[in-house]
Amino acid sequence: MSSRAQERQAYFGETHVHTGWSFDAYIFGNTKTTPADAYRYAKGETIKHPLGYDIKIDTPLDWMGVTDHSEYVGTVALANTPGSDISKLPIAQKLIVHAPADVQRIYLWLGGTIVDKKPIEALISPEVAGSVWKQNIQMADQANEPGKFTAFCSYEWTSTPDNRNMHRNVFFKDCAKVPVAPYSSIDSSNPSDLWAWMDDQRKAGNELLAISHNANLSDGHMFPTDVDEKGRPIDAAWAASRDRNERLTEIKQIKGASETHPTLSPNDEFANFEILTYLLGDPAGRFPTVPGSYIRQALKDGLSMMEAQGYNPYKTGFVGGSDSHNTGVPYRQDNFFGGHGRADGDMKQRMAGRLFAGLDTRLENPAGLTGVWAEENTRASLFDAMQRKETFATSGPHIRLRFFGRTDGADVANRPDWVKAAYAGGVPMGGDLPPVEGAGAPSFIVWAVKDPTSGNLDRVQIVKGWTKHGQSFEKVHDVAWAGSRTPDQVTGVVPPIGSTVNIAEASYTNTIGSVELKGTWTDPEFDPSLDAFYYARVLEIPTPRWTTIQARDLGIAPPDNVAATIQERAWSSPIWYTPTQELRVAADNGTTVADLKQQGAVQLDNAALTDFIVGKTTWVRNNVTGAVYNIAWTTSGQRLIGNVNGAIPQPAEVGDVIHGGALGVGSAYAIKDGAIVTTLGNTPYEATVYKLDDKYFAARSNEFGYANYEVVPTPQALDPLDQQKAPF
Repeated sequence: MSSRAQERQAYFGETHVHTGWSFDAYIFGNTKTTPADAYRYAKGETIKHPLGYDIKIDTPLDWMGVTDHSEYVGTVALANTPGSDISKLPIAQKLIVHAPADVQRIYLWLGGTIVDKKPIEALISPEVAGSVWKQNIQMADQANEPGKFTAFCSYEWTSTPDNRNMHRNVFFKDCAKVPVAPYSSIDSSNPSDLWAWMDDQRKAGNELLAISHNANLSDGHMFPTDVDEKGRPIDAAWAASRDRNERLTEIKQIKGASETHPTLSPNDEFANFEILTYLLGDPAGRFPTVPGSYIRQALKDGLSMMEAQGYNPYKTGFVGGSDSHNTGVPYRQDNFFGGHGRADGDMKQRMAGRLFAGLDTRLENPAGLTGVWAEENTRASLFDAMQRKETFATSGPHIRLRFFGRTDGADVANRPDWVKAAYAGGVPMGGDLPPVEGAGAPSFIVWAVKDPTSGNLDRVQIVKGWTKHGQSFEKVHDVAWAGSRTPDQVTGVVPPIGSTVNIAEASYTNTIGSVELKGTWTDPEFDPSLDAFYYARVLEIPTPRWTTIQARDLGIAPPDNVAATIQERAWSSPIWYTPTQELRVAADNGTTVADLKQQGAVQLDNAALTDFIVGKTTWVRNNVTGAVYNIAWTTSGQRLIGNVNGAIPQPAEVGDVIHGGALGVGSAYAIKDGAIVTTLGNTPYEATVYKLDDKYFAARSNEFGYANYEVVPTPQALDPLDQQKAPF
C-alpha cells in the first residue's frame, strides 16, 4: 500500500464521450466540434449543442478521456473541413455532405465497410489515421493541467458483431507513450485480439487499460462463461488476458444501467433501475439476452469459474460514463439534452417519444460518472488508481463513496484517523481480502457523502455474492440509513424512506435523508471456504426524473412508460474474498459429473429421458441448498415447477429464476442429444441426467460441471418452500 494512500482524494471524470470526430456523431449532426471542445466543456465552459443552443456542465470535472470511435476517426469531419489534409485527398469527395441525403449515404457506406470487413484503405492508412490520432494527442496535451485537470489520450474500439455492443474504451497512462495509431475493430472485432495488441503495446512501453461498457446491450456476449467470441472454450489464459487488460467496466451510461436486472436479482428491491429494453436487429425485434449482459451476474459467474476451474475472468472494477455523441454531456436530471445530436436534442420531439434507431428517447437517462481515489490529479496517479480498481461510479451526481474491508476483527470506524487505519489494516474497493482462518469473518466500513447540489442520502447497502458447487447466490444488506427507520425483524430490510417529490411541480425538498452516512458491517453468514465478493451501493432519496421535469416545462403529463421519480445512486468497485486451496479441500466439495462417471454412472439418452420424465412429475432436491421441488413435465413440451406441497407458490414465493425459471410459471422444454433443453433469459441451457445404481442426478450446463440435483421420492411431510434455487 502506498505511504500516501491516506491522502487520496475523489476525483470525478468522464470515461466515454464522442465529438464530431466520431463518424456517427457527425452523421447525427455534431459537425463542428473536436476533442478540444469536449475538454473545454468538462472544465466548465459553454459550448453549442448540435441544434445550436448553449449547453454547460453543472459541476466541472476533474478529468476526462475523449473516446471517439477509432474506426475512420475524424475522416468525415476533416473531409468537410476546407484546408485540412484529409480534405485534399481524392477519397474526400465521397465524404462531402452537400445535402441531407448525403448523411445517410455516408453513414451506410462507412458502416457497411466495417460490417463487411472491407475497409477503405485510403482512410485507414497510417498517413490518415495516424495524422488524426496525432492531433488528438496534441489536444489532450493542450488541455492537460497537472494538479488541476487531467486529459487522457484515449479512444473507443467499436466492435458490434450482429448488433451486439462489445465496445471497449482504451486509456493510455502517458500521452508520450502511445502507438502510431489506435487499434480498431477494422483490425479485428474480437476482444481477445484487442487484448493481444494491448499486451504488445505494454511490451513496447505503452501502458494502457481497457474499459468494457454498455454490457446491457451486448446480447449476453460481454461476459461469456463457456466459449469466447471465436468459439473456443474459455480457459485460464483467456481469463488472465482479460484480467490483465480489461480492468474496469461501465455500470451506467445514457443507454441504461448494467448493474443487474430484475430477473437476475428478484429479491433486490432496487434492481429495476434504468433498465433499458431495446429491440435489436438481425433478426428485427430480437430482445437482448439477459445472462451475460449484467455485471453482478458476471461477478457471480466469475466466482463459480474460480471455484470449479481455478480462474476468474470477471474481477472487474466499476466506472460510469456517458456515451454522449454531443461533445457535451448531460449528467443531471434537470439538465438533460439527449446524447445523439439532432436525433434526440429537441425537447418536444424527445418527450413525444421520438424513436432513435428504434429506441424511445424517453428511456434514455443522464450520464453516469466515475470517481477515482488518487493521490493527485495527474495522468499517472489517476491511471494507477484505475489500474488497481480503486474507482466508483455514480448515476450522475458527485456522491463521494469509500469502501474498505478487513479480516483482523479490528473496529477502526470511529477513530479520528479511520481512513489511515482502514488503509493500513485492510483493503480498499478493488482489492482482495486475505484468507480467513478459524471462526473469523470479514468486516467492512462504508462511508458516503451527498452531492451538495443533489438529493440527500437514503441508505448505504452492501451487496454480497458468493458461490457453492457452481451455483451462485446474492444478498443485499442495508448497513446505514437516514432517519429512525427500523429494519424488518425477519428480512433485515429497511423500509422506504418516503418521498417529498411533487410530481406536478417536478420538485422535491431535502427535508428527509442525510448529508452523510457511515456504517460498519460484519458478514453474519460468512463461510471461509467459499469465494465471495462485496460492493457498496448508495441511494439518494427520490427526486424527479428528467421526463417529469420536462413534462412540467412543456405543460404535459409525465409519460407512463417510465417512472416519474428516480433514486440516484453510487456503486463502489467490489472487494473479493478467495479461500485457500486447503480451505476448499477441507470443505464439502459437492458432486461433479466427473465424480459420477468415475463411480460408474450412466448418462440417460433421449429414449431413457423421454421415458423418465415426459408426462410425469418428478421430485428434485437441490443438494446445495436442500430445497425440494416438483416438476410437471407435460407431453406438450411444457414444464411447471411447484413447491414441496405440489402447489403453485404464492406471488411472494415466485421469482427464483437464476438456475432454471420462475416458480409456478410454465416454460418450454425439449429432449435433444441426451439432454433436457430449456431457456433462461433468452439463453438456452441443458440438463443432463445420470443414473448411479438406483439414484438419478442432474447437472446443468450453467453450473460448471457440478451435478447438484438429485431425484428424490415423493415427499410425505415436508416444510413449505425452502431457500433459493429452482430445479432443473
